[in-house]
Amino acid sequence: MRTVLILLDSLNRNYLPAYGNDWVRSPNTSRLAEQSVVFDNHWIGSAPCMPARRDLLTGRLHFLERDWGGLEPFDVPLPRLLRQAGVFAHLETDHYHYFHVGGENYHSAFSTWRLHRGQENDVWVSRVEDLPEPEHLGQWGQQYAKNRTAMRTDADFPTPRTFQGAINWLQANGSRDDWFLWVEGFDPHEPFDAPEEFLAPYGDDYRGPLYNWSGYGRVADGQDAAHRHLRRRYAATLSMADQWLGRLLDELERQGRMQDTLIIFTTDHGHMLGERNLTGKNRWHCWNQLAHIPLLVRLPGGAHAGERRSQLTQNVDLFPTVLDYHGIPFANPVHGESWRPMIEANAPARRRAALYGWHGQTVNVTDGRHTYLRAPARADNRPLLRYFLTPSAYHQHDVCGQEFYQGAELGRFLPWTDCPVLRAPRGCPRSPDWADTRLHRLADDYAQERNLAGTALEETCEQVLVEAMRIHDAPVEQYERLGLARGQR
Repeated sequence: MRTVLILLDSLNRNYLPAYGNDWVRSPNTSRLAEQSVVFDNHWIGSAPCMPARRDLLTGRLHFLERDWGGLEPFDVPLPRLLRQAGVFAHLETDHYHYFHVGGENYHSAFSTWRLHRGQENDVWVSRVEDLPEPEHLGQWGQQYAKNRTAMRTDADFPTPRTFQGAINWLQANGSRDDWFLWVEGFDPHEPFDAPEEFLAPYGDDYRGPLYNWSGYGRVADGQDAAHRHLRRRYAATLSMADQWLGRLLDELERQGRMQDTLIIFTTDHGHMLGERNLTGKNRWHCWNQLAHIPLLVRLPGGAHAGERRSQLTQNVDLFPTVLDYHGIPFANPVHGESWRPMIEANAPARRRAALYGWHGQTVNVTDGRHTYLRAPARADNRPLLRYFLTPSAYHQHDVCGQEFYQGAELGRFLPWTDCPVLRAPRGCPRSPDWADTRLHRLADDYAQERNLAGTALEETCEQVLVEAMRIHDAPVEQYERLGLARGQR
């Protein structure tokens, strides 16, 4: 059995033709979708980057217990189980967070791995003298400006180099059996940067200040032209990734591997690109543009090609699905379920609701008909605790300071593992950007404009949320934090 996972970061599903977009040039994603089973009701679990990867690699929902962080000693990662069963697992990526403090150990679970340098704030190009900061909107990064000096053609950009690295790996290893290839492109994550040849087809005529890196803020009045340009920049970056995805698919076809290889395509979360007059992620409500994500699964030989599935699915399902197709049993407790019965027999999902969010913010649930975004009950957002052994804050250049461990205590606090863990309070006051509880019907209010919180429907959705939190082993203080007294155990 052979499996290829293709993961693009910050991919807004509304920019894919497979999900109804009519202006973004993404022919190879469409080509893959035509040969795949397309999932219409697929949702994130934990976000952003590293929390999402812990979900993918362990099959367990992360965000109720911890924020950003690395693989934990008590985790049982997918690549380890594959290796133990004789399946070679390789990681090809330009996602540099794996290799900075706060994202430790995920890559080390693979048999082999390769990082392609240069994305975002990756400390790659070493230049003592700073470059002049240009006039710009949104964000601008000194380190990325230095990295950008090493990129001339699209082949020099990190995500294209990642796909080329995967092609090279397939040329060396594709004919072998029993392998798992994880291909992870950082694009179209910000900055939205690609050579002009990818932007030109979008008819971009913007003449304002540099704007290829969205801020995490509200769209200012009078900047409609700038935000059209930002969306086109995003689309151009996606088009560049799509072109190199096509080359990967070409190589699989050339080798005849499309007949005997499982291909999975998804993302970690979306990105706001002017919807609701917002840009960015992390500081907002978990709107559908962030939480409702694409999933394409191409079976060997293209079985069930072009069919669509409406079952509720999440990225924690990747773990049991890959093990299922490789015939590998596992005993560790997971929150995901294999997609295989849904794909091959259109069987119903066992999951009644999908739980998702950012640590310390709203806790969100969908039953496929509604989205319920439950805000913290108190302005100070307490009680809020993180559970960890690996330091779980985002530190690119140095280890966490002593203050990170203030108030920490050691104990067997997680019911699903016998391993003692550190438990420490986390300060994260409720933000006005996600201070209100929201409830929306998906069928007639996908844009989430009419808030039904406070109506009789909320009691039903609250019960769905409490049950989903119970199933996902939510720490007891999370119920109190959200004002869910009935969830106390």
